[in-house]
Amino acid sequence: MKCRIIMLACVFAWAAQAAEQEFQRIQITDKFWSEGADFGDFNRDGKMDVASGPFWYEGPDFKKRHEYRSATASFKLKKEDGTEVVIEGFEGALGKKNAYSDNFFTFVYDFDGDGWPDILIIGLPNKPATLYLNPKGKEGHWPSYQVFDVVDGESPGFTCIDGCGKPELICHKDGYLGYAKPDWNDPTKPWTFRRISPKGKWHKYSHGLGVGDVNGDGRMDMLVSDGWWEQPASLAGDPEWKCHPFKFAAEGAQMYAYDVNGDGLNDIITAVHCHRYGLVWWEQTRQNGEINFIQHTIMGSTPAENRHGVCFSQPHAITLFDMNGDGLLDIVTGKRFWAHGPTGDVEPNAPAVLYWFQLVRGPNKTAEFIPHLVDDNSGVGTQVVAGHIGGDPKLGDIVVGNKKGTFVFIQKRR
Repeated sequence: MKCRIIMLACVFAWAAQAAEQEFQRIQITDKFWSEGADFGDFNRDGKMDVASGPFWYEGPDFKKRHEYRSATASFKLKKEDGTEVVIEGFEGALGKKNAYSDNFFTFVYDFDGDGWPDILIIGLPNKPATLYLNPKGKEGHWPSYQVFDVVDGESPGFTCIDGCGKPELICHKDGYLGYAKPDWNDPTKPWTFRRISPKGKWHKYSHGLGVGDVNGDGRMDMLVSDGWWEQPASLAGDPEWKCHPFKFAAEGAQMYAYDVNGDGLNDIITAVHCHRYGLVWWEQTRQNGEINFIQHTIMGSTPAENRHGVCFSQPHAITLFDMNGDGLLDIVTGKRFWAHGPTGDVEPNAPAVLYWFQLVRGPNKTAEFIPHLVDDNSGVGTQVVAGHIGGDPKLGDIVVGNKKGTFVFIQKRR
């Protein structure tokens, strides 16, 4: 046993050392325009651009901005000498009071199939979803379409759940779990909401939602903080999905089903409480065909709860991406700064850290997530996005929008 422990320690220590990379920090703006940002090549020049709030910014330096929808938000800040200054955007870190933007989530996708990426904006919970179609290089505001009337919840997703090969908006509405599906012949028409559950207690501020194949049948299931909903063999007639109750989280963030330890079974990754503490993966087990889960703490409420001494509050946004090109999905998350303002929640004024947690598999189906600090003055919003922004196909980059502004982190090899 002692030799095995030493072997595991050596494996994880080597992986941590090998994964050390540097990130180029680019603060696109210090203004608070959104809690969610995304990227795409909006002008098709071969360089990735960033969309955050009412603007998109040209890569690779992100200095030139384009207003694709109305940008009228501003607030007055009283200075120490009594004078007032008007600051564009919503009141965030540059101000003193708590405010919320009209842009909680940004999803980039070529909705109309013309080769130019478009933008889907989700505003505050219980507000509509609006689609903005790329005008193919023309300046000015993009044509807009309200495609869904109400998006409830603080962890909606945009991914394929029904096997059609194109994404749907994963959310809940009026107390029902489900997904909003476009008519791909004309995605500007109102989208259809497909209920998968009976009416429950989900409300506009509910947390914890995701999609993944839990039972390995090849169909995507829906994940919520208190269980998972099994997709039936046929979706004809919009049947109710089977509920499997399980307490994955108190108030989760985005949720994922992924085989963490390589045993062939998909595990569950999420935050324990997105406004307090905790990041976990739930190891799936099978006994007599029954599915159960064993909790593994990645990060708890104190530094002592993991051997790396890492602890931060309010992990409100999570994404999975292969950050180092080793073929395994890693976790990207951080602290949402001032989720409820300068006096709300726990440690609201602690450093707004951004981390990626490297997945390392050891012998005998063991696994560990090793934390790597990306930045200590940005954090996440309600959304964090990772992908290949800087051009290296093996290294993951990160984009975030929040109350401290909009940031891009381009990973560089040492």
